[in-house]
Amino acid sequence: MSAHEGQEMTDKEQFRVIEEPFYQPQGNELALYEAAYAARLPVMVKGPTGCGKSRFIEYMAWKLDKPLIIVACNEDMTASDLVGRYLLEANGTRWLDGPLTIAARIGAICYLDEIVEARQDTTVVIHPLTDHRRTLPLDKKGELIHAHPDFQLVISYNPGYQSLMKDLKQSTKQRFTAFEFDYPDADLEAAILCSESGIDSRIAGQLVSIGAAARRLKGHGLDEGISTRLLVYAATLIKGGVAPRDACRMALVRPITDDHDIRDTLDHAIDVTFA
Repeated sequence: MSAHEGQEMTDKEQFRVIEEPFYQPQGNELALYEAAYAARLPVMVKGPTGCGKSRFIEYMAWKLDKPLIIVACNEDMTASDLVGRYLLEANGTRWLDGPLTIAARIGAICYLDEIVEARQDTTVVIHPLTDHRRTLPLDKKGELIHAHPDFQLVISYNPGYQSLMKDLKQSTKQRFTAFEFDYPDADLEAAILCSESGIDSRIAGQLVSIGAAARRLKGHGLDEGISTRLLVYAATLIKGGVAPRDACRMALVRPITDDHDIRDTLDHAIDVTFA
């Protein structure tokens, strides 16, 4: 085994998803993702905040036994943050690969979370990796990386936050296959709360009903409904001994709105549910 092969194996193990993440399928998304990965097609996952997009990708990386590198995108992220940069050291300069470059070298699934948050001049660096070329040019280093056969690029974003100033270009969108996620139906969401927090099914059902009430207010005072993630937070607090009304106000209402009328409406729904 060469030194390079040994390092690649070490890097792959470093990014393995060791334990099975809990994920409940909502349809045939598991089979569809496996088909996309088999063809090494880039994937886009779309959906509201906290509906399970990242958990789905973590689960698929575990199921396929592939390393996973996650990048949380933000508006200050530069192309160098993705591909790498030279670092100045006492003895000169040293090149440090960025997460996208590492993934392309070792054959990992690279997940760019909330890609729409990144600057558009940054996201164009992914284009050569998402077509027949499957290459990543490192201009500063004068190197052209041919992606490992196991490499796959995955991006996510919330269409609800798109605007003229913050949306994916069509030239980027049309390089990906896509999955559209939404919050699970009531029975499945309750089962998720039970599994994630250990809460009993009765309280899980009550939390789900509060979540459904809040989601009906989206566009009528709320920018976004209560996510499954926040419902898990509330269930976890209740399981830890916090009174249900207090847990719901803390985890479900106060994080999502500062509007007094909306807050009072949701607080009333909580009082009625846990009367």
